[in-house]
Amino acid sequence: MTPRSTLGFRRLPIRVAGTTTVLVAIMYVVVAGIVIAIVRQNLIGTIDGRLLGAVAAIQAQGGTPQQIAGGTPEDPDADRDGRRFGAPLLVWVVGTDGTIASSDATAELPASDRHVAAPTDARVSGTDLRIAGGPIGSGWVAVGQTTADVARATQIVLLAEAVIAPVLLLTVFFGSWAIGRRVAAPIERARRRQLDFTADASHELRTPLTVIEAETSLALGSAREPGADQQALERISDETHHLGRLVSDLLWLARFDAAPPAPDAAPVDIGTLAMTTAERFRAISEGRGLRLVTRVTGTSSPVITAPAEWLGRLVSVLLDNAVKYSNPGGNVSVEVSTDAGRVRLAVQDTGPGIPASERDRIFDRFHRATDEPGGAGLGLAIADAIVRGTGGRWEIGDAPGGGARMAASWTRTGGGAYSARSLEQSAELGGDQDAAV
Repeated sequence: MTPRSTLGFRRLPIRVAGTTTVLVAIMYVVVAGIVIAIVRQNLIGTIDGRLLGAVAAIQAQGGTPQQIAGGTPEDPDADRDGRRFGAPLLVWVVGTDGTIASSDATAELPASDRHVAAPTDARVSGTDLRIAGGPIGSGWVAVGQTTADVARATQIVLLAEAVIAPVLLLTVFFGSWAIGRRVAAPIERARRRQLDFTADASHELRTPLTVIEAETSLALGSAREPGADQQALERISDETHHLGRLVSDLLWLARFDAAPPAPDAAPVDIGTLAMTTAERFRAISEGRGLRLVTRVTGTSSPVITAPAEWLGRLVSVLLDNAVKYSNPGGNVSVEVSTDAGRVRLAVQDTGPGIPASERDRIFDRFHRATDEPGGAGLGLAIADAIVRGTGGRWEIGDAPGGGARMAASWTRTGGGAYSARSLEQSAELGGDQDAAV
């Protein structure tokens, strides 16, 4: 059964898309209303301008009410188009005695609008008009035009907005959903990795804790043979050390993920660092009967700018794995070289190698490419964090004589000539010994 929190996270893109669509819909309604208001205002403004211009022209021309109103029953407004209430105008002249001469006898001007001046809305014989007027002689002239064209234009705009709205909102919804899924995908992967990391860490921590608990219970709950307590304490000590290393690695990775301030970066000679670190593994390689070789080649100094502490830990992790998984009597080599402005650190061994199918996962935390006991699968995760954190890149392959070849390279920042050096360490086959990194 899928956890509720997981379902909620998977539905997040839909919720985001729905919220975005609602907000866009609200904005669209507001903008659509503003557009309609602007269109209507512009059309009304055009009509008002025509009305005021007509009033001014009539005032300048003058004439009798009948001459001013003009028209015939067939052409009421005398514009030769034969339309009642049509463009351009209807004309009324109100005399001092209250008589009205009209360009259309059927258009009865309401008493409240007979002395209108500024353009205003009026209802004449069931038709909506805009009317303006002014004095003429001793009377008053009123000019009107229907607003039917305004209503039709407003309806067309409203219909266009109604057609565009669903298309726009569907586009916004599915676009937001697709973007939300793309954005949520890496978050979901990170969340799953965190869950897997927590589960794996719990498993790895449980093993030494179980051993410690069992050994303690046996020591406290029953009579023991001479020397048994010492053996139990040694096993508890070993598991405690293992647990301490595991917790230390987990804390280091946690701090790295939290992006804390890195140690001060400074020019570091990778060749010198590799030789110094290899010296620490002399006893370990002798214990396993391994031949450990360190080579520094190239005519340019292999110097990069990075935290020396991190690079030292990187070399230790790679050497620890190489020594641990090499067959007794085999070879481990550490090579530092400069090439085309880059510095390369490569560690090779004669172990089982890394299968091609496992190379994409070897840097996953708690993932181990072999079933050989030892380690918790955090060393290469730390190494990968260091390489990425110092701007390097990995080169993973097979060693020429079999085994694994782990190499990392960085942009070279040092200058000056460099003399090639070589250090070899070899020992006869001896007992097994593991390194703590």
